[in-house]
Amino acid sequence: MNALVLPVVLPLLTAFLLQPAGRLSAALARWAGPAVLLVCAGLLVQIALLTGGEPVTAAIGGFAPPVGIVFYADALALLMAIAVPVSALLLWPRAEAGEAGVRQSALMLLLVGSGTGMALSGDLFNLYVFYELLTVASFGLASATGTGRAYVATVRYVLVSGFGSLIALAGIALLYAQTGSLNLAQLADLAPERLANPLGLAAFACLLIGFGVKAELFPVNNWVPDLYACAGKPISALLAGVVSKLAVLVLLRLTVLVFDSPEAREMLMVLGLAGLVTGELAAWRARDLPRLLAYSSIGQLGLLFVALSLPGPAGLAAALAVALHHLLVKPALFMLAERWHGSLDKLAGAGRASPLAAGLFTLFALSLVGVPPLPGFWAKLLVLLELARGAGPFDLTALALVLAVTVVEAHYLFRLVGILYSPGEFRDRHSPRALAVAGLGGAVLVAAMLTLPAVSDALAGLASQAADTAAYRTLTLGGGL
Repeated sequence: MNALVLPVVLPLLTAFLLQPAGRLSAALARWAGPAVLLVCAGLLVQIALLTGGEPVTAAIGGFAPPVGIVFYADALALLMAIAVPVSALLLWPRAEAGEAGVRQSALMLLLVGSGTGMALSGDLFNLYVFYELLTVASFGLASATGTGRAYVATVRYVLVSGFGSLIALAGIALLYAQTGSLNLAQLADLAPERLANPLGLAAFACLLIGFGVKAELFPVNNWVPDLYACAGKPISALLAGVVSKLAVLVLLRLTVLVFDSPEAREMLMVLGLAGLVTGELAAWRARDLPRLLAYSSIGQLGLLFVALSLPGPAGLAAALAVALHHLLVKPALFMLAERWHGSLDKLAGAGRASPLAAGLFTLFALSLVGVPPLPGFWAKLLVLLELARGAGPFDLTALALVLAVTVVEAHYLFRLVGILYSPGEFRDRHSPRALAVAGLGGAVLVAAMLTLPAVSDALAGLASQAADTAAYRTLTLGGGL
């Protein structure tokens, strides 16, 4: 079995074996999950080091693509694949006794295995299968708090996700009817001849809405505020952080390889702007921290889709900068919201009760707004420069909206920071794990700021490699590891 397959197979296999293992030994069930995730992260890092950032493929079962299943691992795919087990380790649910703990551990392993598969899969059918497995795991983890509000929010999530899955399946059916293939490399070959028509654009619209549910894309993001407010904060952090980026990675591959047309990019731009404006305005009106962060996440992912609509490697680099910044900052903010719940006005004095948490929150808020020289500033600047370079009426309108919404974002975040440091009687302190996760995020953010030239070069390399459709087709259809 190829080493590229093990980080997908091991978590899935362990998830199914965890319950019988728990009957033999509670300690085995408790520690098997984290141990497997450590092994998976180590394997992926080893593959990244051995390949030196060059893309590799693996033909599963010895069947050559496009007939067989293929995994494709370029630097971007490996980065996202590594982020899945690492994020799950950092946000692993608290140990619970009995069946509840085993169930949560199994769901986390299912999420990691399917998420890693999404990052590496090179054909649309298996992407859809892994997407559905990840969805099932998300349902169970989101409702794990056991409250009535969590169950209601999860039911809404189930309904929206089910609708998205049907729409995505319709898009896949349209693609197969037009091309006779679901292999991404072969679709890239056939797209100019068979998908440059209204049916091809309809297939893209279906896939965009279907996979966009997890990516918090407008208009299929109405599940986000309630779920993030009611779910456990580590689970909210995981969904907003790495899970949403896996869906974005799928849409990135489709846009670059299969639907690289002005019409498809305009669709991305319109939906991104709608998410950006509605999310940030709703965050401005929110009066409790979890909902504020949830709406803010919708707005920031809207900006990500605006960036993804920009053509060429430079636009792709801007999208990756926004995505990686959100992947780093948003989970840390949700972990800081673990103790800061209820009305925003009741958080007065929280900065004095937990100065480290307040300091980290302020750092992340400044970066989200785009205060130089923090990484968030450079991510937004890349988007704005590419919009200005486009210079069309649509690009300039988007540029003006991004700037206007940034003012709104600055207002509600700075208002919140002011509340945290205002006099009050707030007494609750953060858990050591929440502070550790947020502190790690803050350290990486500062390190990225101090090594900005190297980070910028790395982003440019990731974007250039991900945009090289010719290399993707040649390597995928020509062989494997």
